[in-house]
Amino acid sequence: MNVQLNSRATGSGKIITITYDRQSKLNSLSAAGIAELKTAFQEVAEDKELRGLVFTGAGSKSFVGGADINELNELDEKTSRDFITCLHELFVLIRKIKVPTIARVNGFSLGAGMELAAACDIRIASDAAVFGMPEVKVGVPSVIEAALLPRLIGWGRTNYLVLTGENIDAKTAYEWGFVEKISETNNLDKEIDHLTDVIANCGPLATRNQKSLINTWEKLPLEEAITTGIDSFSSAFSTEEPQQMMKIFFDRKKSQK
Repeated sequence: MNVQLNSRATGSGKIITITYDRQSKLNSLSAAGIAELKTAFQEVAEDKELRGLVFTGAGSKSFVGGADINELNELDEKTSRDFITCLHELFVLIRKIKVPTIARVNGFSLGAGMELAAACDIRIASDAAVFGMPEVKVGVPSVIEAALLPRLIGWGRTNYLVLTGENIDAKTAYEWGFVEKISETNNLDKEIDHLTDVIANCGPLATRNQKSLINTWEKLPLEEAITTGIDSFSSAFSTEEPQQMMKIFFDRKKSQK
């Protein structure tokens, strides 16, 4: 098995980390690995106690080093469609998870690896991370979730990555807006734990509603997106969560006086 699941309890649920371990191949995605990851994400997707999900690659060298080039070399027109469709289905599963997803980028994040990071909601990278979209260097275009990149970093920077195949370092990825935070390698887990603790302390229903709204905002015109938000805000008050969370806020303010 190339995939491990680890769970960490929080005050109001749990954080699950999915680790892809194929270190001898820089954690490149094989067809078997993609299938295992799809199973793992499907397994956790409906967990009612889940507050946040972290994805990472095993070891310190690579997050995901791309699709397995040895397998790509054996593809034909039909099997290539099957392979890339299956990979897209994995990314869709990640994007549809109902809680915040965090990419813990610990090394090379290339091609399909950069796309997987893009499919997550938040990206935290070590200062040794490297990003790139090298597909044109091996004779194929960057496709599927590469289409997310213009929304994250703009068209010009996307064009640079997918048309040259050149890599960028973590600092550049942060400056371009692809990465939300950079950490020294030995502090990366501390940063991830801090972020997931922050998420876990937010209202669980509100967080899931917010994630749903974000996905909706991507698809709707502005006015419809705003109207959807009004509906979501109102429906939040059909539960007790706003009063519960506001009480915690007011109690904290009182204790600080």
